[in-house]
Amino acid sequence: MSALKAVCVLKGADNSVTGTVHFSQEASGSPVTLTGEISGLAPGQHGFHVHQFGDNTNGCISAGAHFNPFNKEHGAPEDTDRHVGDLGNVGAGEDGIAKVNITDKMINLAGPQSIIGRTMVIHADIDDLGKGGHELSKTTGNAGGRLACGVIGITK
Repeated sequence: MSALKAVCVLKGADNSVTGTVHFSQEASGSPVTLTGEISGLAPGQHGFHVHQFGDNTNGCISAGAHFNPFNKEHGAPEDTDRHVGDLGNVGAGEDGIAKVNITDKMINLAGPQSIIGRTMVIHADIDDLGKGGHELSKTTGNAGGRLACGVIGITK
């Protein structure tokens, strides 16, 4: 079996935040590698998640909550107890560009828990990884508004 590949083109409502993220997985069940770049961000850390639906009809809001098929609390990518879609943060430099280079063992590009057809979202604020003590920490990481999003699709 050849590697599985996907891509997501991120766009914000006013097109100020844009980016492309590429996904690669050697075989179903093996870790997924995400690479890419997001521009137009404020410098600093931004929550980065896979959301439940591939529906962007009402902008990023219609993508629903974080992809969480096992009904877990929000957490860090290295946590056992986390949403499947919890990918932590990406950091933007002073130039407003975040370089994405993440390897994650929980997301999949095939099978019943595939992220294909779901939405990737970049948030306005840092994800506290479920440890911030805020009322939203255990559901969203208190990561703030949705700056840009896009549906994850199959690519060659």
